[in-house]
Amino acid sequence: MKTTEKKEKDTSKKAAAKKGTIKAKSSAASGLNDLFEDSLKDIYWAEKALTKAIPKMVKNATSEELIDSLNSHLTETEEQVKRLEKVFEIIGKKATAKKCDAMAGLIEEGKSIMEETELGVVRDAGIIAASQKIEHYEIATYGTLRQFAETLGFAEAATLLEQTLDEEKGADLKLTEVAVSAVNIEAAEAE
Repeated sequence: MKTTEKKEKDTSKKAAAKKGTIKAKSSAASGLNDLFEDSLKDIYWAEKALTKAIPKMVKNATSEELIDSLNSHLTETEEQVKRLEKVFEIIGKKATAKKCDAMAGLIEEGKSIMEETELGVVRDAGIIAASQKIEHYEIATYGTLRQFAETLGFAEAATLLEQTLDEEKGADLKLTEVAVSAVNIEAAEAE
């Protein structure tokens, strides 16, 4: 056994021996490439779920600026799904979705916010808040995926992931603009 491999094995054994360490599933990622692929499956599910969740937000929004922003991002999200399929193709894998617990929770939280607010500017403010939580999750995910792709030598995939990252940042900024220019002010005045 090579010295480096032995050190890695020893480090893994020490980590596993720590009290409170979570035992890995038999299907656990064993390398960065596996983690990258698993994370792609996760965000692929998330983006597909958003193509169903965003129209529900649109139906519950009253601000024209918010509706326009959500509809614009829905179009981007549909393209992001296709872009992820291209990333899978680049790495030689079939595009497969794996339920993203984080996104499922964020979508459910958005639904709860809509159920707990009256239709109007207060609900609009809640939709923006829920949407920005989603955008921040996506920004973190795409930033990580882009870096994984670069590290693994998937330059074309990194470029596609960077494009999506930029769109997510843009969507977040647009939501902030809608919130601070009108919706939050109107919601505060509705008190």
